[in-house]
Amino acid sequence: MGKLTVTGMVMSAAPIGEYDRRVVILTRERGKISAFARGARRANSPLLAGTNPFAFGQFELFEGRDSYTVAQLHIQNYFRELTEDVEAAYYGFYFVEIGDYYGREYTDERAMLALIYQSLRALAKGTIPYPLIRRIFEVRAMAANGEFPDVHTLGAEGDVLYTLQFILTTPIQRLYTFRVSEQVYRQLAELVDAHLLKVMDRKFKSLEIIRGLPQNNDIMGTFPKPEKQ
Repeated sequence: MGKLTVTGMVMSAAPIGEYDRRVVILTRERGKISAFARGARRANSPLLAGTNPFAFGQFELFEGRDSYTVAQLHIQNYFRELTEDVEAAYYGFYFVEIGDYYGREYTDERAMLALIYQSLRALAKGTIPYPLIRRIFEVRAMAANGEFPDVHTLGAEGDVLYTLQFILTTPIQRLYTFRVSEQVYRQLAELVDAHLLKVMDRKFKSLEIIRGLPQNNDIMGTFPKPEKQ
């Protein structure tokens, strides 16, 4: 049984037996992997907090013939802010569901991991509306997986066209630094929803919950368009 260290984020966790957990981790080095965390559900376990969804950091793993086992954790960010805001938490769960949808073992998932991390940071900061964070994330996630077309083929024009180009070309660290008008947002959302229906064949539980939240009406408010570079 070999030992390795990976950097990644816990996307989901499920109970196994009386005290264990099975976690799905999106990693830089191995893509999407599943691992067992022995005793992680015990109140005094050093693995307890770091095997919850959104935990980001380094994971020391034992690599077996058919599975991984978590040995130690060095968590850099738990994103605890999201646990204090139900709406933000479900947007976060939606983002990791998308990561799980696209993720595969032994594939290069660095772009998706960075996108999820920066998207959760944007939710935690709360400086731009959650619906806009969602649309930026969706466009960039599809693009990272080769499923977003040339923007000119979508029929986008004017500020919507410019906004799409901004989302697709801006470094991930600077993605969540702009707002748009409600009119531009609605046109953007319509285009993105139409394309999502074409390329994704799964319903996401967290998105259904978001749509049912009383405070979620997918309205942006009035904001300036992104500044040109």
